[in-house]
Amino acid sequence: MSGFLPVTREEMERLGWERPDFVYVIGDAYVDHSSFGPAIISRVLESRGYRVAIISQPDWRDPRCMDVFGRPRLGFLVSAGNMDSMVNHYTVNKKRRSGDAYTPGGKPAKRPDYATIVYCNIIKRRYKDVPVIIGGIEASLRRLAHYDYWSDKLRRSILLDSGADLLLYGMGELSVAETADALDSGLDIKDIVFIPGTVYKTRDVSSVTDGIRLPDHSELVSDRLKYAESFRIQYENTDFASGRPLIECYGENRYVVQNPPQRPLTQTELDDVYELPYMNAWHPSYDSLGGVPALSEVRFSLTSCRGCFGGCSFCALTFHQGRIVQARSHDSLLREARAMTKDPDFKGYIHDVGGPTANFRRPACSKQLKSGACTGKQCLFPKPCARLEADHSDYVKLLRKLRALPGVKKVFIRSGIRFDYVLADRDDTFLRELCEHHVSGQLRVAPEHVSDNVLRLMGKPPNDVYLEFRRRFERINAKLGKEQYVVPYLISSHPGSRLEDAVALAEAVRDMGYMPEQVQDFYPTPSTISTCMYYTGVDPRTMEPVYTARSPKEKNMQRALIQYRKPENYELVREALLAAGREDLIGNDKKRCLVPPQRPRRREGSKGSRDRKKGTKR
Repeated sequence: MSGFLPVTREEMERLGWERPDFVYVIGDAYVDHSSFGPAIISRVLESRGYRVAIISQPDWRDPRCMDVFGRPRLGFLVSAGNMDSMVNHYTVNKKRRSGDAYTPGGKPAKRPDYATIVYCNIIKRRYKDVPVIIGGIEASLRRLAHYDYWSDKLRRSILLDSGADLLLYGMGELSVAETADALDSGLDIKDIVFIPGTVYKTRDVSSVTDGIRLPDHSELVSDRLKYAESFRIQYENTDFASGRPLIECYGENRYVVQNPPQRPLTQTELDDVYELPYMNAWHPSYDSLGGVPALSEVRFSLTSCRGCFGGCSFCALTFHQGRIVQARSHDSLLREARAMTKDPDFKGYIHDVGGPTANFRRPACSKQLKSGACTGKQCLFPKPCARLEADHSDYVKLLRKLRALPGVKKVFIRSGIRFDYVLADRDDTFLRELCEHHVSGQLRVAPEHVSDNVLRLMGKPPNDVYLEFRRRFERINAKLGKEQYVVPYLISSHPGSRLEDAVALAEAVRDMGYMPEQVQDFYPTPSTISTCMYYTGVDPRTMEPVYTARSPKEKNMQRALIQYRKPENYELVREALLAAGREDLIGNDKKRCLVPPQRPRRREGSKGSRDRKKGTKR
C-alpha cells in the first residue's frame, strides 16, 4: 500500500476495510519514517499482508479513546513511542520538560506518565478478550522487575502492571511477524509462549526447558543485593546464541517468563526492513500544527547499522538491540541516498551515516555470528580483545560512494564513533578521511570522564586512550591544514564518581581551555548496569561496593564543577572544592584556579546577570 496507514475511521473506510487486523496505539505522533519504531513494525506487518491502523497519542482521559476503529481482528499493539515516556517527560532532576520532539508542534503533555501501562489498562477495560501486545523501548527495558528512578522503587514487570498478554522486546521485526502469524492461524494468545524475543505470563513453568529461576520478586524488593544478582543473570542472557529462558516469580504460581532473544537480522532482511514503502514524513494532519520536530533530526540521515558491542554500562543497547552488529548493504544505502537527493528540501547535506555507533559496520569478530557474543567478556573493555577485527575499510568505501553521488555536497558523521575502536585499527585511512570530509569544525566523541576508576565502572577505556585519540586527530588535521576540534561529551555523578573525581574532571576541562556546553547528569534509566549500581550500591558483575552520589546537592555540585566558569555556579563550585579539600583551586591564579575567593561582581544587564535573573525567576 502506498500512502500513510489510516489514523481515522474515514481513512480506513476509504481503503475499503471493514476493520483492521491490528490497531497500533502509540505515544508519539505518527511519523512514517524508518527511524521511528512504530513505523517499522507497522510496515513489516503490512508487508506480510496484515492491515494496520494507527491510534496516535490518544486522549487517555477519555475512556472511548481506543474506539476509533472498533474491535481489531487480531489484536492491539501498544508502544509508548521512541522514548520511555518518563524520560520523555522528565529531566534527571525530575522536572517536567517544556517540550516533546515527538509531538506535533513540540507540545508537551500529549501522553501520560507510564504510557504503556495507561494505554493497556484502557484497552483491557474496553476490549477484555482482545489480545494486547506491548513493545518498544519502554516495554523492552521494563520487561522484568526493574528499578524506576521516578518513583524510586523497584517495579514489577510491565507485563503485569499493564495487563497486556504478551511483550515483544528488542528489535521486534521477527517477533511481531511470528506473533501475527500465530494469531492469524487461530492460536490463542495464551498459547503463544514459544517465540524468541517475547515475554509472557503463566501459572505453570513446568514446560519451560533449560530455564533459569531468578530470585522471586519478594526477595528483590527486600534485598537489593538480590536484585543485583538477578540483573547480572539477565545481563548474561542477552545474546541470541547463549541466552536461556528466565523465570521471575510473583507470589504463588504466578510467573513472568522471558524467552531467549531473537536472532539478528541478516543483511538482506535488514535491507528489506529499511526499504519498505515509508512516506518519510509526518502524517499531513500535523502540517497546521508545525509538524513533528524529531523528524528534522533524521530526515536526511541514513541508518547504516544496528547493535553495539561497545558495552557502556550506562547504555541499554545490550538489553535492546544486542551486541551483534548488523549492517545494511551499500546498495541499499545508496538507493536511499539517491531518493533523498530528489527531495525538494534536500540541500546537498547527508546529516549522518551511522547507528548506535557509527563506525561499527561489522560484528566484533567472525565468531559472533555463529556463537554469539562472549558471556562475561567485553569486546573493547578493559582493552580491545585479541580477536577483535578492527577494520573500517567497508565504512570508508561506503562513505566514498555516498560522497560521489550527484547532488551530495557533504556527508557528515554525527552519531557517535568509538575512538578506541579507531585506534585499534592499524590503518589510519578512516581517521584521515573523517577529518578531511566528514567533520565540520567539531567532532563530538564521548570519553565521558577522566577518572580511570569511574571510566572502569562505565565500561569505557582509560583516559590515556582518549588523549591519544585526540593527539592523533590533531596531528592529522595539522597535516590537512584544517582547524578542527574534538568536543567531548561528559557525564557527571556517574556511580563511582566522588567529589574528588569531579574536581579532577573540572581540572581537565580547565586544561582544555573551554567549557563544555553539553554535560549530562547521570540519568538512571531502566535496565542499565549503571542504574543497577545506582540502586543497589554494587557493581552487579563483581558485587563490589560502588559509591554513588544520590543527594541532589552533591549531584548539583558535581555538575557545577564541570561548568565552573558559569557565574551562577560559583557558590556550588566553591562549596564543592572546600568539601573535597581542594582550597588550592580557589584563588586569583586564572591559569590554575577554578574560582576566585569572592564571587566576581558583574555589571547589571550582562548576559550572566540575565541568566541569573532567569534562574531566580524559575
